[in-house]
Amino acid sequence: MTPEHVVRATRPVPDFAYPSSFARATDSDYATLVERLMAEKPDSSLHVFAYGSLIWSPPFEPEARRRATAQGWHRQFCMETRGHRGTPEAPGLMMALMPGGCCTGVALEVPAGAERQVLETLARREFPFVETMTYRRWLHLETAEGPIRSLAFWAGPTGPGIRRSLPLPVAAAQMARACGPKGSTAEYLRNTVLALEEHGVHDRNLWALQRLVADEIDAMPPRTEVERLARHP
Repeated sequence: MTPEHVVRATRPVPDFAYPSSFARATDSDYATLVERLMAEKPDSSLHVFAYGSLIWSPPFEPEARRRATAQGWHRQFCMETRGHRGTPEAPGLMMALMPGGCCTGVALEVPAGAERQVLETLARREFPFVETMTYRRWLHLETAEGPIRSLAFWAGPTGPGIRRSLPLPVAAAQMARACGPKGSTAEYLRNTVLALEEHGVHDRNLWALQRLVADEIDAMPPRTEVERLARHP
């Protein structure tokens, strides 16, 4: 997938409050979650497992980045989103960790003394709804420096918005057409593939998926002149 594919898949989408049956998390909910995570974290350095957008867009400056593998989990575009990088009319797909296989990503080490602040920032970024706050786990990761225990977000989600084991062509057709206030799903995919490659990680499924998404975008009709000018005045 090229930058040109991303441009074609991306269009301006105003931010909006997308409908949900879930309850919006409050300051009190986040405070409770952070206290729980602080109590659960290891006595050694706190690590966060980045397997998708956290690799290329972490909301904090890590003390260190280490290539790491989680056995028993794999990354998958399976979370349907009607906001963020999608809309109710054209939902996008975001990544989660699902059981089975193995997943190589990056362990982000949180600077000492910043744990509480980083956890609150991550909690607000990852979990807009109370019902989603359970989708985090402490995983054992393998690194070149030895095993570490790390926090992972969106591990093992379930529910009506989870589309497990989508065939890659089906996922690609949906992702090629999805764009929301935060950008397109195509951009999210390409950024993740490039970031993984920078860390020496070649994910065959993501490479196959980006080729399929690119093919879908190539088959789309050209944008109208109005759309093109709105994007590039």
